[in-house]
Amino acid sequence: MYPRVLFQNRKPDRIATLDEYRQNGGYRALERVLKEHSPREVCRIIEASDLRGRGGAGFPAGKKWLAVPEDGAYPRYLAANADEMEPGTFKDRVLIHADPHLILEGMTLAGYSFGASKAFLFVRPSYEGIVRIMEREIGIAQRAGYLGKNILGTDFSFEIVVHRSGGRYICGEATALLNAIMGKRPNPTKPPPYPTVKGLWERPTVVNNVETLANVPHILRNGPEWFKGLGLKEKTAGTKLFCVSGKVNRPGCYELPMGVPLSEIIEEHAGGLQPGSELKAVLPGGASTRFLTPDHYHVPMDFDDLGAIGHRLGTAAIMVFDRNTCLVGATLNLTRFFARESCGWCTPCREGLPYLRELLDRIENGEGKEEYLPLIRTMCAQLWNSYCALAPGAASPIESLLSFFEDEVREHIVQKRCPFPSVSGS
Repeated sequence: MYPRVLFQNRKPDRIATLDEYRQNGGYRALERVLKEHSPREVCRIIEASDLRGRGGAGFPAGKKWLAVPEDGAYPRYLAANADEMEPGTFKDRVLIHADPHLILEGMTLAGYSFGASKAFLFVRPSYEGIVRIMEREIGIAQRAGYLGKNILGTDFSFEIVVHRSGGRYICGEATALLNAIMGKRPNPTKPPPYPTVKGLWERPTVVNNVETLANVPHILRNGPEWFKGLGLKEKTAGTKLFCVSGKVNRPGCYELPMGVPLSEIIEEHAGGLQPGSELKAVLPGGASTRFLTPDHYHVPMDFDDLGAIGHRLGTAAIMVFDRNTCLVGATLNLTRFFARESCGWCTPCREGLPYLRELLDRIENGEGKEEYLPLIRTMCAQLWNSYCALAPGAASPIESLLSFFEDEVREHIVQKRCPFPSVSGS
């Protein structure tokens, strides 16, 4: 029904080999770019494609690469973020298991665009399978001349190493990720200077999600207008990997055009809701986004349309909840995760998230009081004063729980118990 771009080489039970990748045009973009385009021209092509970051923030990739000063210091680095610690998000794992050379070519082209000589693929501890795959395929790419010194006989050299993360959700934040690579405590740092000016070891560094980088070879091979034409609406570019989980018949990772309606993703691709289920709510972009109600069931899944109704695309990890699910319990479960994963650097996050967890726990277990509701709202507002985006993201499901499902929260308080005892998320 829709073109497969990132998943064009996806196999049901194994990764695509180097030969299979090349048979479908793999590494042609790299061959052409090294012969025909300057680094700055590559940046301009990516900028013209309207490729936006696929890791959650949606920042334009070309604009980020152009932010590296032409007269900036050397060496320069690329960090490819495959940390993927957010609940409900598993697209990067699926993508790497499908087509590792697509990631390697995208990283190499990105490195060329701003003069990097080394890249780090940042991988979470539980993704040891990815580590083994990528270290093996890096060696294969080097022997084929696509990585290492004097790539394809040119004067461009580029090294990729796999960095095994020590873990924690906070490591997915760009500046915390860089601190982790350098062996420092992974606390976020506030710009300026931005990493594109002073990043790893105070040298210019670009941080991109691996899905973002996987789009780069296709754009450079087919052109920016082709990429923009993949979206279903004006100002939507490319395809997106949607992770669908929860009360659906076919949970999984689906490549679909930007702008595809949420209802189509759930009904046609994820097989609809499970028998006997009725839609209650959806987290559209992972655990750090706001609950969507059935009123917005047909919203186009892209940055702008979700933003227009006060929601975020995030990582496009769609979590589906039915009428038999306790959303207080589900929100408590997410809040426990975020409270545990806080780096503890700033007071709103370090103190606020455990406090919110405690209040939600009391409500879920029949010990809630009416005065907890304004306290929760006040604490959620305070989380927006935190040092990085972890705490505001953690506040999003809590805020939307009270905005759209306050009656359910009050029912817990009035009945002094969870109305969904057999399926409580607590």
